[in-house]
Amino acid sequence: MNTSPGDEITRVLDEMRAYPSQRKGLDRLFSLVQAELRSMAGDLMQQERPSHTLQPTALVNEAYLRLVRSPNVDWQNRAHFFGAAARAMRQILVDHARARATEKRGGELERIPLEESLHVQGRNDVDVIFLDDLLNRLAELDERMARVVELRVFAGLTGKETAAALGVSRQTVHEDWRVATLWLRKQMAETSDP
Repeated sequence: MNTSPGDEITRVLDEMRAYPSQRKGLDRLFSLVQAELRSMAGDLMQQERPSHTLQPTALVNEAYLRLVRSPNVDWQNRAHFFGAAARAMRQILVDHARARATEKRGGELERIPLEESLHVQGRNDVDVIFLDDLLNRLAELDERMARVVELRVFAGLTGKETAAALGVSRQTVHEDWRVATLWLRKQMAETSDP
């Protein structure tokens, strides 16, 4: 019986949860997710400035290492894993931007374009540190909304995949996305600095 790549990923994740001390599934998991992680990283890096020193392959490798070194590895399925990968990639980009800003002694932060639905009139880019701060503020108001944005923007998950990763309905994801993007647009419009 043929299984889809998503089913195979979920099967490997199930095996890893069943036998956590035997990290044998890590190699198999990486071979299954590498292309999709590379695609996610490529999409994220296309939004970065052309002279960015972090390459998609390095972003994938660093994100994967962060994921597998995490002591609480308990991914339920493909969508859950890629949600965790999106969060890891987001944090790596934020860390990289902060390090770069520190190197410049507080100089101008580099900007990355954000998904078109979050653009504010007159501004078509936002720096990754600013976005991270906004998502953290949104999480204080509504954690799930912040996760929806993170999964949609950083992981590139569809509404259906986001719903599966969060264990909610597609309608809930749609409403959270709508409200969150309105909130983010308002915050960006009110902030004159980034």
